[in-house]
Amino acid sequence: MAGQPQEVPLNNLERFGWGPFFQDQLPSLPPLPVGRVLFACREQYRIIDAHGEYPGALSGKLRQEALDFPAVGDWVLYRREGELSIIEAVLRRKSQFSRKEAGRRYSEQVVAANIDTIFLISAFNQDFNPRRMERYLVLAWENGAEPVIILNKADISHDLADAIKRMEHVAPGVPIHALSALNGSGLESLQPYLTWGKTVALLGSSGVGKSTLANRLFGKDIQEVHEIREHDGRGRHTTTSRELFLLPAGGMLLDTPGMRELGLWNGEMGLAEAFQDVAELARACRFRNCSHDGEPGCAVLCAVEAKRLAPERLQDYRKLQRELSFQERQVDQNARRRHEEWLKGIQREIRRIEKER
Repeated sequence: MAGQPQEVPLNNLERFGWGPFFQDQLPSLPPLPVGRVLFACREQYRIIDAHGEYPGALSGKLRQEALDFPAVGDWVLYRREGELSIIEAVLRRKSQFSRKEAGRRYSEQVVAANIDTIFLISAFNQDFNPRRMERYLVLAWENGAEPVIILNKADISHDLADAIKRMEHVAPGVPIHALSALNGSGLESLQPYLTWGKTVALLGSSGVGKSTLANRLFGKDIQEVHEIREHDGRGRHTTTSRELFLLPAGGMLLDTPGMRELGLWNGEMGLAEAFQDVAELARACRFRNCSHDGEPGCAVLCAVEAKRLAPERLQDYRKLQRELSFQERQVDQNARRRHEEWLKGIQREIRRIEKER
């Protein structure tokens, strides 16, 4: 689908998610046209504005000076060079969905920007894993978007009520909708999130039916769909890049590839939101820096002993907390190494200048 224009009526920028947050930034920026990034891959972009869609590229200045390149969903300022839109600036983001870059590097990868709601999709097959959903919830809360859990493939569930109850246990207060993207049942429950000017992202593992759901919501096939493997319920990555689609009803939908690796990034706030039950209990701990791992006066451990908090819930909290602490240490080490390399470069330049005198 990359590079294919969307045949939709274009009225104004509000339909694409424009609002006062972005409008207020314009007085301090150059007087250039505004557009939103629909597609981004290896410095190739597609931009939409009130007049149509155009291929985009970074300006030389932005490529050299930007700390972060445009992501899908970003609002940008651009100038036209023939059919090409040259991106000159990226507006400040209302929200951004980030994760740790896949692999061993400890750096941030911005998956998408300016998302209002994230549909966290699981399925009633081998993929059903409430514990994995905790990780998704930390990401959603940390990045400023409202999480909504979608339990797909309800048509093959043997005990729908029990599955929903298990998911509610790890996601207190988060809306949960069971549906079948294949036959369309339950889709009407998603309409309140897909209103004019709102942007929704689909997030989930391969094989949960993200592309099927995207096609249903759009009303025709916009993403290729592959069968899942019967022995493990996993699917091939039918979506291979992130792309923003304008829905006929007015909202915008971002489909993302299934993520084999979902590393957290700066997730302390998201951890507190995703584990509100643990955070509430922790307020009553004797020590403010209580790690809930044997300290006297720990209200969280008391709740576990009284069976008011499941031991598995606390274990998951500790696991994610350890991961975030380790990541923070690695990021600090990387920053220290970069600073040391910068200082060495300065010292080399000073020595070179002194030799030339």
